[in-house]
Amino acid sequence: MKHDEAFLALVNDAKTRIREIDIEGYRKLSGEAILVDVREDREWADGHAAGAIHLSKGIIERDIEKTVPDKQALLVLYCGGGFRSALAADNLQKMGYTNVFSLAGGWRAWTEAGMPVAKP
Repeated sequence: MKHDEAFLALVNDAKTRIREIDIEGYRKLSGEAILVDVREDREWADGHAAGAIHLSKGIIERDIEKTVPDKQALLVLYCGGGFRSALAADNLQKMGYTNVFSLAGGWRAWTEAGMPVAKP
């Protein structure tokens, strides 16, 4: 997908403040992380990472404290390609979450690596 320059600038700015993790880094976490899909409902319904919870970019800031009250919890966020998850990770850090990562490459990287997939 081709993204607009202003959106990419916003994402690149957020990426200066967040940490990204690749698939290999995620595998090394050995199930310690809470995997959060920030994609839209229709994307989730088409398939998602096995074991993930769904808090779309539109609601994650509103619902994260009810869903994951521990602000030191290890969170790995993913979206389609790693852009929306970077924005969400930036916002969660601003909300006091201290152990947040954005999955580099997102859903695309997940499926290309042959990671487990689920459908609702």
